[in-house]
Amino acid sequence: MSKIDPKYSKITPEILRLAQTAKDIGYIDPALYEKYHVKRGLRDINGQGVLTGLTEIAEVHSYSIVDAEYVPCEGKLFYRGIDMEEMVGSYEASNIFGFEETTFLLLFGFLPSQSELEGFKKLLNEYRILPTGFVRDVILKAPSRDVMNSLARSVLTLYSYDANADDISVENVLRQSLQLISTFPMLALYSYQAFKHYHDFGDLLIRTPNPEYTTAQNILNLLRPDGKFTDIEAKALDLCLIIHADHGGGNNSAFTTHVVTSTGTDTYSAIAAALGSLKGPRHGGANIKVVKMMDELKERLEDWEDEEEIIKYLNDVLDKKAFDKSGLIYGVGHAVYSLSDPRAKVLKGFVERLAEENGMTKEFELYSRVEKLAPQVIMSRRKVFKGVCANVDFYSGFVYRMLGLPQELFTPIFAVARISGWCAHRMEEIINAGKIIRPAYKNVAKHRKYSPMEER
Repeated sequence: MSKIDPKYSKITPEILRLAQTAKDIGYIDPALYEKYHVKRGLRDINGQGVLTGLTEIAEVHSYSIVDAEYVPCEGKLFYRGIDMEEMVGSYEASNIFGFEETTFLLLFGFLPSQSELEGFKKLLNEYRILPTGFVRDVILKAPSRDVMNSLARSVLTLYSYDANADDISVENVLRQSLQLISTFPMLALYSYQAFKHYHDFGDLLIRTPNPEYTTAQNILNLLRPDGKFTDIEAKALDLCLIIHADHGGGNNSAFTTHVVTSTGTDTYSAIAAALGSLKGPRHGGANIKVVKMMDELKERLEDWEDEEEIIKYLNDVLDKKAFDKSGLIYGVGHAVYSLSDPRAKVLKGFVERLAEENGMTKEFELYSRVEKLAPQVIMSRRKVFKGVCANVDFYSGFVYRMLGLPQELFTPIFAVARISGWCAHRMEEIINAGKIIRPAYKNVAKHRKYSPMEER
């Protein structure tokens, strides 16, 4: 059922010529950013973000101010003012799943009582259903090779099934948000199954969610042919969902949600825009790059314990001689964190236990060596103002691989977690009814006179 048309996708010589023209005329001298004091990427030379708004949903803490100077510190992530690491520690100590409570906290700003949490879970399960015929008529038609695109298409198409799609009252947006949070695992998993069936000729597995399961349990239940999973597997996935649920209003996809929401558009359009942002390899797609990079490293190394071999490979990556020739060591470095990413710290402890259970201790040790050596290599080669550390993407792909999740689902699972944060940010933008977000761009083109066709 592939819809690919080679003629539709062909790049002609004329397109190549025009593309080169666009490249030549579109280039802007990087020195102009400094000349006009433009914060490229909305970040200054020290990596500090330009303030563009206010939020109470999540806070990323990566530095302290001492004598009016920014001093890097161990990274912290707060959800509604509560330390994410404390939350995770409490969930582990109590041996419970925490993603649903995390979602409640992000949306409503306080920790629920037991009865409130049970009522919230019941509501999510009631909404965990798609419109009649949606899987057949939307997901199974023209399946995409990228699940993120299928996910975005499904979200946009849900607009057509909503009688109040354009109502942006808080009440209606909350209803839409809970429905999207509930159905995202299904949209992602069914899109993947459609892709495998029509592109790789695999079996088509469409299973309905179990109302007694949590989000993490249902993901594993929907993915695996026998629907079975261990408790530690479900807890590992639950942890991944918790630490990916939000990352402040300044992360690219949350900021996209704020920007698009500020126009007054509908929920489905805003969330589809956020999905487009998350798909990028510099955002949600980075964990796939980490796994592929580590696979190449393992192939090249004669001895996984030889740090000199590892350093040589990392230098080759920086020199654009290895992996994807981008010059980037994926999973190391972050726009905000410098000394440590709290999400990576939390995840690493669980990764070690999961690796032991799966007989992958040597691979975990290799990851640990790269985590230690990569910042040293980067700092020795490049001028870095704020320090470098491993980020959450460094270990998340490894966890997903140990759980048997296919690479095609790595970023969609990120979206299943982050939809909670997106919906919280959308509601916050609507409640505060701010102006349309429209930052300024400095035009650096020279003014010219129009010349008639006969004079050109």
